[in-house]
Amino acid sequence: FRETFMQIKKTAAIAIAFAMVSSASVAQNYPNRPITLLVPFAAGGATDTVARVTAQTMSKLLGQTIVVENATGAGGTIGATRASRADPDGYTLLIHHIGISTAATLYRKLPYDTKTAFAPIGLVTNAPMTIIGRPDLPPNTLAELVTYIKANGDKMTFGNAGLGAASHLCGMLFMTAVGKEVLTVPYKGNAPVMNDLIAKQIDLTCDQTTNTTAPIAGKLVKSYAITTKTRLGSMPDLPTADEAGLKGFEVGAWHGIYAPKGTPDDIVRKLSKTLQEALRDPDLVKRFNDINTEPVPQDEATPEALKAKLVSEVDRGTTFTVKLRRGEAAP
Repeated sequence: FRETFMQIKKTAAIAIAFAMVSSASVAQNYPNRPITLLVPFAAGGATDTVARVTAQTMSKLLGQTIVVENATGAGGTIGATRASRADPDGYTLLIHHIGISTAATLYRKLPYDTKTAFAPIGLVTNAPMTIIGRPDLPPNTLAELVTYIKANGDKMTFGNAGLGAASHLCGMLFMTAVGKEVLTVPYKGNAPVMNDLIAKQIDLTCDQTTNTTAPIAGKLVKSYAITTKTRLGSMPDLPTADEAGLKGFEVGAWHGIYAPKGTPDDIVRKLSKTLQEALRDPDLVKRFNDINTEPVPQDEATPEALKAKLVSEVDRGTTFTVKLRRGEAAP
């Protein structure tokens, strides 16, 4: 019995050692072919822009191409579902914003468990959002817009990128703050929302600065407020929602990169370190600044920071959804 027991221990030790060597070998040789980065929203939108800038820089650092692929629909859940079911080998990644957490509570049933289906790699950026309207909308200030909505909200439309998207969450919070419901119109991404807003097919939206900077500068839309605590240096004339009358109103669209659950830890760590290095790249920083966002601090571009953020936001979304069902928040 003792001889058998010792043989089992020896075999187990060899197996563990072999697994450790194999894991290290996999990470050392990773990546040896192109990586796919899934974007769960339409091309040209805010998340797509962040993804392409980040992927280009990380590609140079890894020595392999990161191919950005748009897998759109259902407020980002189609792309997230595909990522959760991909082989956990580090060759299929997902970039998603705050919508990955809100969808967990807004959808009655998802094909994946948001808190456990992914191996977080790190946060990328936290983009402010802007409340904007079609170019010929009568109100010129946020205060005027609130008054106008209270009088005409039943006839107005509010576009968003789909159930659970950041623009959907911002819209709900905005309607709650105003105290008046506006008909929401879901799209498959922010880009088509912007196109219809400029074309005067819808009245309002709340979108990330990564997608609204150019239309605002070109006066293709009317801008009413920024959703941060302080004004942006690049948009000094645009007031915060708080100072324009919606006290305490604040919402942002953070982005994070994920791998499927079960991806080897060594690969996750290698991707995280590559992300951290990419976010220090001067060209990436400039391109982010050009669209009024900036990279997160280095200590937030980690698996631990993104995991904590995700869990925290899912819990916050649960609280909001409970209020929504009780009628304490605008639908």
